[in-house]
Amino acid sequence: MRKLVHSVCAAAAVGLGGAAFSADVPPAATHHSATATNATDDELIGSATKAAPPKVAENATIVAPDPKGGMRTLRQGTNGFTCMPDNPETPGPDPMCWDKNAADWIDAYLNHKTPPAGKVGFMYMLAGGTDASNTDPYAKKPTASNHWIKTGPHVMIVGADASFYENYPKSADPDTKSPYVMWTGTPYQHLMAPVR
Repeated sequence: MRKLVHSVCAAAAVGLGGAAFSADVPPAATHHSATATNATDDELIGSATKAAPPKVAENATIVAPDPKGGMRTLRQGTNGFTCMPDNPETPGPDPMCWDKNAADWIDAYLNHKTPPAGKVGFMYMLAGGTDASNTDPYAKKPTASNHWIKTGPHVMIVGADASFYENYPKSADPDTKSPYVMWTGTPYQHLMAPVR
């Protein structure tokens, strides 16, 4: 996830500011700062639902960035998950879905704050993720020292206690085909777990 949220995580989720709104959605998510101006709402919903398993996606709230940098709800959900479509300006597919705790984590990340303690969140990126630095949560492009990686379809666990992450590899250059910790040693470290 390239500026997440990178992934999420990851992700990069769009200069979020302030509090969450509809379905606990951060006002925007960084890697999704652009919106496909020629995509219909049905196409955006179709893209967003590729991020999670069908049973999760079919009942999730679907949001998309609006031209003013905010978020708009395309479909209200009922299961506590929120999904966002792919950002067409990033090199790879990166639709994502997250739960309420992950929304709080994303908001903290985007606002350079410490994520809330005791709120473990879960995120899906089953269509893949945009390339990102594995060591610098705010890197925008590869450098000789920021350990840029490519990720395929994965899930993320965010906001866990630091001891949780001790059970997984923390290499700056991980094997992305196995679970590993991204952004180790920062308040935004999280588990990346490939699913295919």
